[in-house]
Amino acid sequence: MSERGDLQVCADSADLAQALADLIVTSASTAVVERGAFHIALSGGTTPKAAYELLAGNVLRAAVPWEKVSIYFGDERCVPPDDERSNYRMASRAFLDAVPIPRSNIHRIRGEIDPGLAANEYASALRADFGSTPQFDLILLGLGEDGHTASLFPGSDPDLDDGALVRAVYAQEQDMWRVTITPAVINGARRVAFAVEGTAKAPVLAAVYEGPRDPITYPAQIVEPASGGLTWLVDEAAASMLHL
Repeated sequence: MSERGDLQVCADSADLAQALADLIVTSASTAVVERGAFHIALSGGTTPKAAYELLAGNVLRAAVPWEKVSIYFGDERCVPPDDERSNYRMASRAFLDAVPIPRSNIHRIRGEIDPGLAANEYASALRADFGSTPQFDLILLGLGEDGHTASLFPGSDPDLDDGALVRAVYAQEQDMWRVTITPAVINGARRVAFAVEGTAKAPVLAAVYEGPRDPITYPAQIVEPASGGLTWLVDEAAASMLHL
């Protein structure tokens, strides 16, 4: 157990997907028993997609009390919901369309409208559902090769301390706007889980997990849940440069 969280090394991408799916199911069951509902913020990308597809399968689909699950998104690209780059579209096709979750329990970021308006709208939705200090049961995150997570990118302080719950940010390398929850929301969660796979992620994982703290260069280092747990699910390829 590092000060940067609990590390679980999986043999390969299939094992990683299973571990992430199992974590979601276990977290859902615990939250429903303890608090009567489960609130999760999803991440996009190829790594969680395989886990989401497992949730749509017969075994795990039956293990989740979907009527008590509320789905949110950690970030979204400013594209329409049917765009292939949309995190909502990916999650819908991977599992949301296949499980018996009430549509009113799925809260997407409206990437098709003005980015600033979309951010304000989502922040209002979070306040309506959680109050002034949202506390998710589980927030899923990925790790970019540049050290970004959600839509918190290198080059500026990811924690602007402006009190915002959601921000619109311009991703220079992608030449597009994105909407993201802020570190205040991430670090208020009961549990945050990174899922990281592949040799290409090995250098940045080593830098983020074991290197000196430099969140302007590696925004993922801003993830330090105040009272919750932090879990890293990584495959052997991504873990190859760690000092284990």
